[in-house]
Amino acid sequence: MPDKPTLCRVHFSPDDRAAEVERGETVLAAAQKAGIYISSLCGGDGICGKCRVIVRSGDIQSKPTTLLDRDEIRRNYVLACQTTVQGDLEIEIPPETRLEEGQILGDEDAERFGMLSLVEAAGFPHNPVVRKYHLKLEPPSLQSPLAGHERLYQAILEHEPDANLQTGFAVLRDFNRILTATGYEVTATIGRRGATTEVVQVEPGDTSASNLGLAIDIGTTTLVVQLVDLVGARIVDSEAKYNSQMKHGEDYIRRIMYAEQHNALDAMQRLIIADLNELIEILVRRNSIRVSDITCAVVAGNTAMIHFFIGLDPTGIRKEPYVPVANSIPPLRAAQVGLHINPRGILYTLPSVAAYVGADITGGAVAIRLDEQTDLSLFIDVGTNGEVVLGNKDWMVTCSASAGPAFEGVGVEYGMRAARGAIERVRITPDFGVLVQTIGNRAPRGICGSGLLDLLAEMFRAGILARNARFDASCPARRLVRRDGNLEFVIVPKDQSAVGEAIVITQADVSNLIRSKAAIYAAIATLVKAVNVKIDDIRHIYLAGGFGNYLDVRNAITLGLLPDVPPERIHFVGNTAVAGARAALLSEEALARIERVARMMTYIDLMTNPKYMEEFVSANFIPHTDVERFPSVAGPRTGTAGSG
Repeated sequence: MPDKPTLCRVHFSPDDRAAEVERGETVLAAAQKAGIYISSLCGGDGICGKCRVIVRSGDIQSKPTTLLDRDEIRRNYVLACQTTVQGDLEIEIPPETRLEEGQILGDEDAERFGMLSLVEAAGFPHNPVVRKYHLKLEPPSLQSPLAGHERLYQAILEHEPDANLQTGFAVLRDFNRILTATGYEVTATIGRRGATTEVVQVEPGDTSASNLGLAIDIGTTTLVVQLVDLVGARIVDSEAKYNSQMKHGEDYIRRIMYAEQHNALDAMQRLIIADLNELIEILVRRNSIRVSDITCAVVAGNTAMIHFFIGLDPTGIRKEPYVPVANSIPPLRAAQVGLHINPRGILYTLPSVAAYVGADITGGAVAIRLDEQTDLSLFIDVGTNGEVVLGNKDWMVTCSASAGPAFEGVGVEYGMRAARGAIERVRITPDFGVLVQTIGNRAPRGICGSGLLDLLAEMFRAGILARNARFDASCPARRLVRRDGNLEFVIVPKDQSAVGEAIVITQADVSNLIRSKAAIYAAIATLVKAVNVKIDDIRHIYLAGGFGNYLDVRNAITLGLLPDVPPERIHFVGNTAVAGARAALLSEEALARIERVARMMTYIDLMTNPKYMEEFVSANFIPHTDVERFPSVAGPRTGTAGSG
């Protein structure tokens, strides 16, 4: 019998794309090689169940899994990450498995991820980190034999007398040619580099009106780039896309593990840089500008994403004692990381505080003026790691709760990120009917974070969920059904969904979501106790991030995600990470304040804090085991649920 071929062809429909891979490679790897994005939220560990595909023909080997039911197995569903190629294959990718992270987001989605509801960059002095000066120098003569370079410094110091100037050799080498060709009329670009001010470039003539910068938010899920006019202090345009690293894991811990196991740090950096350069190219083309006019970029992001972006080893972030390579990275040439702006453009990275409190938080805190508040304020960024800051202008304490990505769709059977077709609003009627609203008014494909939060709160009010977050088997709701002996609630019937089957929420889904909300509330409660204040002492609660912007406050309090405070104290502040980056871009003072805030934040490690675990266990109820903390939540049940 002849040996099986070493190379196998895997064809994917409906994309009509194919890839040749070595026998024994996974179907997931074959899809990635073919340029097809398959949802793989766990990074290929076989625990999320999102990478379902259908084998139409061919020879495979597939590991057993409990994440596929009998009907799916009968219809030849397999998990792409747990199935190896043993011969030529025909694979069908169902709609619910398709991932859009390789795509540029449309205007609606880009606005959603880059939106800013409260925070504005105004309020800081307009003093961009990189500036241009049009200079008319006096040509040298016997009476004034001052060298050209010193003559340039003399002219710049008239504008900035305290500047500690320096010039790189690349600028100095061409300097005399430019001076003589232009009759000593030039534009000098200068930028802050720590304690010095660098002459970034010298251009012939007057280009002072063309000075642009980039405010960049490197999110775990989404990348946002804003093109900013540094002269007019305005946003010219913005663009966003899903982070292509998601194919190697939805959360950054799995990505760090992937980089370790596959020696892939360089590859992970290239994914981010390629994504950002794609966005930059779109902005340049759409606005008919020159790349050379983009003289700087300011970047925010969590500590792990900043490490991946710069190319620093992030492995210390996930291992004791959880120490990053650097919290504060000096300004460097953007070309050093491969960013396609002016070749001599300067890259500024906002400072982090610790392994799990990053530059998105320091920038965001200054963007909302937390460092100017006299009142006690709480700043929360709800995400895979729920970062929390408590304080005011005099002091700040911060922590990060490992909330998990349940509110981003991971660990929820029909969960998905906020994309078109995602259910973002849910209401349950008195007769247990379900009303849903989807992003883009498309047929439902799944349910995103804000929809999940609505759903749990509504099920609790309707009596479908008890205080212990278990389905109540005695509830008469017709949509509360059993599958394989377990209770689940039907959100969207099969004939109304876009995925060809009913969209449901299971008891396991509910438990994952409750753990996520409990982690965030426990972090808040732990900080409050650590500094010996009361919840009612907090006058402002700022909710950041795309998910935070779409939370229903009443539902968040009902579940016990947020403290029970008057709703007028809660403010949605949108993407504060990109707002902080933009403020730093437009104002040296804003950048200095972000650096100061990073130094003044006291980090409290929850992983070694016994009080946090006590708070977490108590918060695994709706709204909490201590109902007196939530006086506004009038829950109808005080006992436990029936079987389910």
